[in-house]
Amino acid sequence: MNIVTFLDNTVTTCVKRPVNFLFNNPITSLVKGPVNLLINNPVASIVKKPFSSLIEDPVSTIVNNPVTNLFTKRTKIPEDLSSVTTIKPGEVDPSEIDMAKSDVDAIWGCVEDLYRTGISPGIVFTLRRKGKVVINRGIGHSHGNGPGDPKDAEKILITPDTPICQFSASKAVTAMLIHLLVERKEIDLLDPVCQYIPEFGAHGKENTSIYHIISHHGGIPSPPPNTDPELLFQPDELVKLLCNLKPKSQGGRRQAYHAITGGAILGEIIKRVTGKSIRDFLNETIREPLNLRYFNFGVKDEDLDKVAKSYSTGLPLFFPISSLTEKALSAPFDEVVRVSNDPRFLQTIIPAGNLVATSDEMSQFFQLLLNGGELNGKRIFNPLTIKRAVMESDIIKFDGTMVIPMRYSAGMMLGASPFGMWGPFSNNAFGHIGFINIFCWADPDREISVSLQTIGKSLIGGHLLTISKLLTYIGWYCKGSDIPDDIKDVYSSYIAPMRNILQKSLLAW
Repeated sequence: MNIVTFLDNTVTTCVKRPVNFLFNNPITSLVKGPVNLLINNPVASIVKKPFSSLIEDPVSTIVNNPVTNLFTKRTKIPEDLSSVTTIKPGEVDPSEIDMAKSDVDAIWGCVEDLYRTGISPGIVFTLRRKGKVVINRGIGHSHGNGPGDPKDAEKILITPDTPICQFSASKAVTAMLIHLLVERKEIDLLDPVCQYIPEFGAHGKENTSIYHIISHHGGIPSPPPNTDPELLFQPDELVKLLCNLKPKSQGGRRQAYHAITGGAILGEIIKRVTGKSIRDFLNETIREPLNLRYFNFGVKDEDLDKVAKSYSTGLPLFFPISSLTEKALSAPFDEVVRVSNDPRFLQTIIPAGNLVATSDEMSQFFQLLLNGGELNGKRIFNPLTIKRAVMESDIIKFDGTMVIPMRYSAGMMLGASPFGMWGPFSNNAFGHIGFINIFCWADPDREISVSLQTIGKSLIGGHLLTISKLLTYIGWYCKGSDIPDDIKDVYSSYIAPMRNILQKSLLAW
């Protein structure tokens, strides 16, 4: 069976089975007559069609139905997608990198499907394979066509050259600057943080190491509750707050994603060791040598209006998801989106979350790592530094902040098998996500470096299924010889777990 057909049809199939089981088994047969009377009457017919649609086409029904449409914030999608699509010159013939045109079309088709959900006003997608650009395209708008924009607002197309805030994908860059200092023997990851920031050792943090912080085991996953968001614009005050913070656990004891705190401490270490801001250090070590246009923390005054706007989209968050999200982000979801469009946010230095770069620049960065530290003839890192940066720091385990199983290295989010952050059979892949659906990664098994940039910020909704499908398609069409090609392997790793979740949800309902 064709993998594409299989993936497209399985969700429908796996929903049908539990429904048939509910209505066709010995127990229900005993009361089938009365049940039919309840089901087949004028009142029941009013709700029968929507329920049938859920069975026949669950994805479309979840994404597009009167109830979700009423509460979902979406962008307006034109009928002709080519009118809002920009393809940057330089895409190679797929045959040069052992792919077919149909493979590329299938992957880009998934990106178009993601745009059609209306969750992101603009998307930019860059895919390199074997070091060559396969896809480098934008679809939608960077400004003017999002929820809340006036009808007469100027609509600006998003393109592969549009600078976009990377949010937490910035952490991968900050981590590599720390690894560069290790390479230069200016620091050691096993050194306690207080060796470089003496005041950090307060309240029992004297044995918390740089390694603990960079691998999300530092014991200070978030600032105290009700911390003023304005501290984001006062880096020195934020560091002072974290130094005086009592840890929630001893360094190394508990894995919990450090959304803001870890980057602030790592940035301060860079500042105290080099005597330069992380912005200046990044500029001289990576941005200038690789001749990147943006790729730094914050932007200059003249570039401020070019940065794509972030939009709050999708379904509203309710308890307990809203509470968990606020805990992870240290602020309510919509407040984070609002602050991210504040000019101060885009011009200050936030090592954990305000790197501004184009999609292609992020793909180039991960290609640099995939190449062992060299790109376009420029050596930035030693190969050993890259190996150190992507080595697993702990087994996959439940993350105390993100409330999902996570697998980290010293600075990267790692893939997993049979299914992980970067798709099926991605055990050797590494990268970082950014708030909320930005995905940047490299996969040595597939020889790819990928950047998926979305400016719509939505945590829950039908778009998540489309993103999962996109990750699966990328993994499938770019698979190497070591990647399993048995359809049963893909089924057992990806589709079967989804089917089980849907079955349990429907039975509970």
